Amino acid sequence: MKKSYDALTNALPHIRDLHAYVPGEQPQGDGWVKLNTNENPYPPSPQVAAAVTSEIEQLRLYPEPVSAKLRQAIGERYGYSAKNVIIGNGSDNLLDLITRSYVCDPGAGHTVPSYSLYPVVCGMSGQTLIDLPFDRSMQLNIEALAASDAKVFFLTNPNAPTGVAFLLAEIEAALQAIDGLLVVDEAYVDFGGESAIPLLRDYENLIVVRTFSKSYSLAGMRVGFALASEGIIGMLDRVRDAYNLDRIAQAAALAAFDDVDYFEAQREKVIATREATRRQLDKLGWFSYESAANFLFTEPVNPAGETGAEVANELFNFLKERRVLVRYFPGHPLTCAFIRVSIGTDEQMQAFIEATQSWLNNA
Repeated sequence: MKKSYDALTNALPHIRDLHAYVPGEQPQGDGWVKLNTNENPYPPSPQVAAAVTSEIEQLRLYPEPVSAKLRQAIGERYGYSAKNVIIGNGSDNLLDLITRSYVCDPGAGHTVPSYSLYPVVCGMSGQTLIDLPFDRSMQLNIEALAASDAKVFFLTNPNAPTGVAFLLAEIEAALQAIDGLLVVDEAYVDFGGESAIPLLRDYENLIVVRTFSKSYSLAGMRVGFALASEGIIGMLDRVRDAYNLDRIAQAAALAAFDDVDYFEAQREKVIATREATRRQLDKLGWFSYESAANFLFTEPVNPAGETGAEVANELFNFLKERRVLVRYFPGHPLTCAFIRVSIGTDEQMQAFIEATQSWLNNA
């Protein structure tokens, strides 16, 4: 006789209420212009292939458990000790470690809109999340941030999905104002933002989180890192999975990190393409936020001069029908009139502009 088990009823209450993170669509088949998940359009450093190959014969052995070489290299690059660095299985892994280690009543906080994983990692630990809404100006309200009393506050800088960057002086003002940890999520900072890493010397309530997915073209490897005080890193290491980064990922990340000339060349190409695309959108009379990331957040205007959720959704679907995939966020008043366009190659961005022009001509 088959024995039944009610998986929902027997799950922990906070897991029953959890809504899993929904990543950007990964289309199947060929012929797509994929501009929806902020991946780098260029391959990683040529040194990565050699580094990965060199590890294949060693795959029978466990990886170095704390990614020691990578920690050392990152620490030296930014002027800190390896004890100030932790490596994660993607930066998402590090955000989870932070919520498991530090969040407590009244909960964590984040700006809205921002990275939609924050509610998920908080929910996974049964923590509440306090919303601090932006208005269209995207001005960071330091007083409201402090008044939230959040013990951990997540701040994407540059912001996702708008690409707006906050000044280092604003970050420092927030660190001084809050009674808790400020987690500055710098996934896109290499494309034009100002890093908060120098502030670590004076503020022990700061954690800076970075990723190899965007500017280092290693989204498929899932490597992230964070810098913080030795005490904070020690706490995060207590809850970090042993062997949380495999041998190949460690080798690939270290090779990419060491190839500074290649990194700079690809980064500059992405920035140049972003600015060229923005100028084309400006000519259409569309409002786009000034971006310090590898994407543009732009408000479409139809031939009748109309903007809004219906216009943005119509363009999103029109582009998708023509196999140009961008991102649309309908669930918030500030985002529903916009589309987010990842920066691809010049050819990919031209395909996006041509498809957009076709929509304008046929709307």
